[in-house]
Amino acid sequence: MKNQATPAIELVEHDGEVTLSIDGEQAMQAWERDLMWASADMLCEYGHDFYEVGLGLGLSALRIANNPATRSHTVLELFDKVEDLFRARHPRLPGNLAIERGDFFRRVFELPSESVDGMFFDPALDMDVWTDKELWDRTMPEVVRVLRPGGVFIPFFSTKPELRWQYLPHFRTIRVERHPYRAYDTTEYTYGTSGDAYIQCFRKD
Repeated sequence: MKNQATPAIELVEHDGEVTLSIDGEQAMQAWERDLMWASADMLCEYGHDFYEVGLGLGLSALRIANNPATRSHTVLELFDKVEDLFRARHPRLPGNLAIERGDFFRRVFELPSESVDGMFFDPALDMDVWTDKELWDRTMPEVVRVLRPGGVFIPFFSTKPELRWQYLPHFRTIRVERHPYRAYDTTEYTYGTSGDAYIQCFRKD
Protein backbone atom coordinates (compact mmCIF):
# COMPACT_ATOMS: atom_id res chain seq x y z
CA MET A 1 0.00 0.00 0.00
CA LYS A 2 2.00 2.93 -1.26
CA ASN A 3 1.03 6.47 -0.33
CA GLN A 4 0.88 7.63 -3.94
CA ALA A 5 -2.38 6.95 -5.79
CA THR A 6 -0.53 6.22 -9.05
CA PRO A 7 3.07 5.23 -8.35
CA ALA A 8 5.54 4.38 -11.09
CA ILE A 9 5.26 0.61 -11.63
CA GLU A 10 7.39 -1.38 -14.06
CA LEU A 11 8.73 -4.85 -14.68
CA VAL A 12 12.52 -4.67 -14.88
CA GLU A 13 14.37 -7.52 -16.60
CA HIS A 14 18.16 -7.29 -16.54
CA ASP A 15 20.92 -9.93 -16.73
CA GLY A 16 18.39 -12.70 -16.11
CA GLU A 17 16.88 -10.94 -13.09
CA VAL A 18 13.18 -10.08 -13.01
CA THR A 19 11.99 -7.38 -10.61
CA LEU A 20 8.60 -5.79 -10.05
CA SER A 21 9.46 -2.21 -9.19
CA ILE A 22 7.10 0.25 -7.48
CA ASP A 23 8.36 3.82 -7.26
CA GLY A 24 11.88 2.58 -7.79
CA GLU A 25 11.71 0.07 -4.92
CA GLN A 26 11.93 -3.71 -5.27
CA ALA A 27 8.42 -4.99 -4.58
CA MET A 28 9.06 -8.57 -5.68
CA GLN A 29 11.60 -10.61 -7.63
CA ALA A 30 11.43 -13.85 -9.59
CA TRP A 31 13.98 -15.66 -7.40
CA GLU A 32 11.22 -15.91 -4.78
CA ARG A 33 9.40 -18.54 -6.85
CA ASP A 34 10.24 -21.63 -4.81
CA LEU A 35 9.37 -19.91 -1.53
CA MET A 36 6.11 -18.58 -2.96
CA TRP A 37 5.24 -22.03 -4.26
CA ALA A 38 6.01 -23.61 -0.89
CA SER A 39 3.78 -21.05 0.82
CA ALA A 40 1.01 -21.64 -1.71
CA ASP A 41 1.23 -25.41 -1.30
CA MET A 42 1.02 -25.06 2.46
CA LEU A 43 -2.04 -22.83 2.16
CA CYS A 44 -3.79 -25.39 -0.03
CA GLU A 45 -3.45 -28.06 2.64
CA TYR A 46 -6.15 -26.32 4.66
CA GLY A 47 -9.18 -26.21 2.39
CA HIS A 48 -10.62 -25.22 -0.97
CA ASP A 49 -11.45 -21.48 -0.99
CA PHE A 50 -8.63 -18.97 -0.72
CA TYR A 51 -7.94 -15.23 -0.69
CA GLU A 52 -4.67 -13.50 -1.50
CA VAL A 53 -3.56 -9.94 -0.83
CA GLY A 54 -1.05 -8.56 -3.34
CA LEU A 55 -0.69 -9.99 -6.85
CA GLY A 56 2.96 -9.16 -7.45
CA LEU A 57 4.35 -11.37 -10.21
CA GLY A 58 1.47 -13.79 -9.71
CA LEU A 59 3.73 -16.70 -8.70
CA SER A 60 1.63 -17.72 -5.71
CA ALA A 61 -1.69 -16.81 -7.34
CA LEU A 62 -1.17 -19.25 -10.21
CA ARG A 63 0.24 -21.92 -7.92
CA ILE A 64 -2.81 -21.71 -5.62
CA ALA A 65 -5.34 -21.60 -8.45
CA ASN A 66 -3.76 -24.58 -10.20
CA ASN A 67 -3.70 -26.75 -7.08
CA PRO A 68 -6.19 -29.65 -7.47
CA ALA A 69 -7.66 -28.84 -4.04
CA THR A 70 -8.57 -25.26 -4.96
CA ARG A 71 -12.21 -24.48 -5.70
CA SER A 72 -11.88 -20.68 -5.72
CA HIS A 73 -9.05 -18.20 -5.36
CA THR A 74 -9.49 -14.43 -5.22
CA VAL A 75 -6.58 -12.00 -5.33
CA LEU A 76 -6.86 -8.41 -4.13
CA GLU A 77 -4.50 -5.99 -5.87
CA LEU A 78 -4.20 -2.26 -5.22
CA PHE A 79 -2.74 -1.15 -8.54
CA ASP A 80 -4.13 -1.53 -12.07
CA LYS A 81 -0.65 -1.59 -13.59
CA VAL A 82 0.41 -4.64 -11.56
CA GLU A 83 -2.56 -6.59 -12.89
CA ASP A 84 -1.92 -5.33 -16.44
CA LEU A 85 1.68 -6.54 -16.31
CA PHE A 86 0.58 -9.91 -14.95
CA ARG A 87 -2.13 -10.41 -17.58
CA ALA A 88 0.28 -9.47 -20.37
CA ARG A 89 2.51 -12.38 -19.32
CA HIS A 90 -0.38 -14.74 -18.53
CA PRO A 91 -3.26 -14.02 -20.93
CA ARG A 92 -5.06 -17.29 -20.14
CA LEU A 93 -5.85 -17.65 -16.44
CA PRO A 94 -7.42 -20.56 -14.55
CA GLY A 95 -11.20 -20.32 -14.36
CA ASN A 96 -11.19 -20.40 -10.55
CA LEU A 97 -8.92 -17.34 -10.27
CA ALA A 98 -10.48 -13.90 -9.80
CA ILE A 99 -8.63 -10.59 -9.37
CA GLU A 100 -10.21 -7.72 -7.45
CA ARG A 101 -9.06 -4.13 -7.05
CA GLY A 102 -8.88 -2.45 -3.68
CA ASP A 103 -7.07 -1.50 -0.49
CA PHE A 104 -6.91 -4.46 1.89
CA PHE A 105 -7.16 -2.30 5.00
CA ARG A 106 -10.61 -1.22 3.84
CA ARG A 107 -11.68 -4.34 1.98
CA VAL A 108 -11.12 -6.74 4.87
CA PHE A 109 -14.01 -5.15 6.77
CA GLU A 110 -16.31 -5.98 3.85
CA LEU A 111 -15.39 -9.65 3.46
CA PRO A 112 -17.99 -12.16 4.71
CA SER A 113 -17.33 -13.93 7.99
CA GLU A 114 -15.91 -17.46 7.77
CA SER A 115 -15.79 -17.22 3.98
CA VAL A 116 -12.29 -18.55 3.19
CA ASP A 117 -10.14 -21.47 4.27
CA GLY A 118 -6.90 -19.57 3.92
CA MET A 119 -5.43 -16.16 3.23
CA PHE A 120 -2.02 -15.50 1.71
CA PHE A 121 -0.73 -12.03 2.53
CA ASP A 122 2.01 -10.43 0.44
CA PRO A 123 1.26 -6.77 -0.39
CA ALA A 124 3.83 -4.03 -0.94
CA LEU A 125 3.56 -1.91 2.19
CA ASP A 126 5.45 1.16 3.35
CA MET A 127 7.38 0.94 6.61
CA ASP A 128 5.00 3.33 8.34
CA VAL A 129 2.21 0.83 7.66
CA TRP A 130 4.21 -2.13 8.97
CA THR A 131 4.94 -0.28 12.21
CA ASP A 132 1.40 1.08 12.79
CA LYS A 133 0.31 -1.00 15.79
CA GLU A 134 -3.17 0.53 15.96
CA LEU A 135 -3.77 -0.38 12.32
CA TRP A 136 -2.81 -4.01 12.88
CA ASP A 137 -4.83 -4.19 16.09
CA ARG A 138 -7.89 -3.14 14.06
CA THR A 139 -7.14 -5.30 11.06
CA MET A 140 -6.10 -8.70 12.35
CA PRO A 141 -9.35 -9.48 14.25
CA GLU A 142 -11.08 -8.95 10.89
CA VAL A 143 -8.71 -11.43 9.24
CA VAL A 144 -9.55 -13.99 11.92
CA ARG A 145 -13.26 -13.30 11.41
CA VAL A 146 -13.00 -13.96 7.67
CA LEU A 147 -11.24 -17.31 8.17
CA ARG A 148 -13.26 -20.47 8.66
CA PRO A 149 -12.49 -22.57 11.75
CA GLY A 150 -9.23 -24.37 11.07
CA GLY A 151 -8.35 -21.84 8.37
CA VAL A 152 -4.92 -20.26 8.08
CA PHE A 153 -3.23 -16.92 7.48
CA ILE A 154 0.16 -17.13 5.75
CA PRO A 155 2.17 -13.92 5.31
CA PHE A 156 5.11 -13.72 2.93
CA PHE A 157 8.24 -15.51 4.09
CA SER A 158 10.71 -13.98 6.52
CA THR A 159 14.48 -14.18 6.24
CA LYS A 160 14.78 -13.38 9.93
CA PRO A 161 14.00 -16.17 12.44
CA GLU A 162 11.32 -14.40 14.43
CA LEU A 163 7.53 -14.50 14.54
CA ARG A 164 5.90 -11.35 13.23
CA TRP A 165 4.44 -9.26 16.04
CA GLN A 166 1.62 -7.95 13.84
CA TYR A 167 -0.04 -11.40 13.74
CA LEU A 168 1.21 -13.21 16.84
CA PRO A 169 -1.41 -12.05 19.41
CA HIS A 170 -4.32 -13.21 17.26
CA PHE A 171 -3.47 -16.90 16.85
CA ARG A 172 -2.62 -19.71 19.25
CA THR A 173 -1.36 -22.27 16.73
CA ILE A 174 1.58 -21.37 14.51
CA ARG A 175 3.40 -23.64 12.07
CA VAL A 176 6.85 -22.62 10.84
CA GLU A 177 8.82 -24.21 8.02
CA ARG A 178 12.45 -23.40 7.23
CA HIS A 179 13.57 -23.29 3.59
CA PRO A 180 16.93 -22.35 2.08
CA TYR A 181 16.93 -19.41 -0.30
CA ARG A 182 19.26 -17.63 -2.67
CA ALA A 183 18.31 -14.10 -3.70
CA TYR A 184 19.86 -11.95 -6.40
CA ASP A 185 23.07 -10.17 -5.44
CA THR A 186 21.13 -6.94 -6.04
CA THR A 187 18.23 -7.83 -3.71
CA GLU A 188 17.68 -5.18 -1.06
CA TYR A 189 14.73 -6.43 1.01
CA THR A 190 16.16 -9.56 2.63
CA TYR A 191 18.54 -10.06 5.55
CA GLY A 192 21.43 -11.10 3.33
CA THR A 193 21.12 -12.69 -0.11
CA SER A 194 21.26 -16.33 0.98
CA GLY A 195 20.50 -18.47 3.99
CA ASP A 196 17.25 -19.68 5.52
CA ALA A 197 13.77 -18.28 5.00
CA TYR A 198 10.84 -19.01 7.29
CA ILE A 199 7.26 -19.58 6.19
CA GLN A 200 4.88 -18.81 9.04
CA CYS A 201 1.38 -20.29 9.03
CA PHE A 202 -1.08 -18.91 11.62
CA ARG A 203 -4.09 -21.19 12.22
CA LYS A 204 -7.54 -20.21 13.49
CA ASP A 205 -8.46 -22.72 16.20
